[in-house]
Amino acid sequence: MAVIACAVLEDEVRHFAVHFPHITHIEFLPQGLHNEPERLRREVQGAIDRIEAGFPGVGEIALAYGLCSRGVEGIRPCRCRVGLPRAHDCITLLLGSRERYGEYVARHPGTYWYSPGWNRCHVPPGPERYDKLMREYREKYGEEDAEFLMEQEHSWFRKYNRAAYVHLGAGLTEEDVRFSKGCADWLGWAFDVQAGDPGLIRDLLGGAWDDARFIVIGPGQTARMTADERVVEVVEAPRAGA
Repeated sequence: MAVIACAVLEDEVRHFAVHFPHITHIEFLPQGLHNEPERLRREVQGAIDRIEAGFPGVGEIALAYGLCSRGVEGIRPCRCRVGLPRAHDCITLLLGSRERYGEYVARHPGTYWYSPGWNRCHVPPGPERYDKLMREYREKYGEEDAEFLMEQEHSWFRKYNRAAYVHLGAGLTEEDVRFSKGCADWLGWAFDVQAGDPGLIRDLLGGAWDDARFIVIGPGQTARMTADERVVEVVEAPRAGA
């Protein structure tokens, strides 16, 4: 088996993959691709193509992604079976189920999520992000425009009132928790630490792809978003040129 994963999940994937000797290749893609769904689709498809061409002994690929702004829609393996969680994003993989994710968000709808990988891969909302962007804007646009742009940047924070730090133990440090809480305090948000459930990631890597939690995309098939609790489904891929 091969694994394709977002860099946000690198700590967790590496931690649990050591227990599965059938995993012979792991490929991590850059964080932030969900902001450019077309690019995410190209990057994931490119990784699938490389694995199918370069690892003839691999017959299955575990895709450690969620739907991710619909960026995994349209991927199509030519030879391998691809397992994909029924998840909107990586937080479901960390919490262990979309039900737990939904229950938490229902109780706390204004939650912004932090995690070891999320904090490592980019600068999350907080004083460091503010200072970094302010320096960049001042250099590019001058003081007055920088102030305006920072006001616009912070306007979207108003829909949040809570920071939740979720972890599976891998990559967890007291310093990282303190950093996340410091961000929440600076923003005036409540703060919470959630110990995740590794079951979903473990079963993804182990190939235990039951229909309730995963889809399995075969040759000639692709993934498509649904408008219900299934999140994503398998459909026949359109023929080339169709």
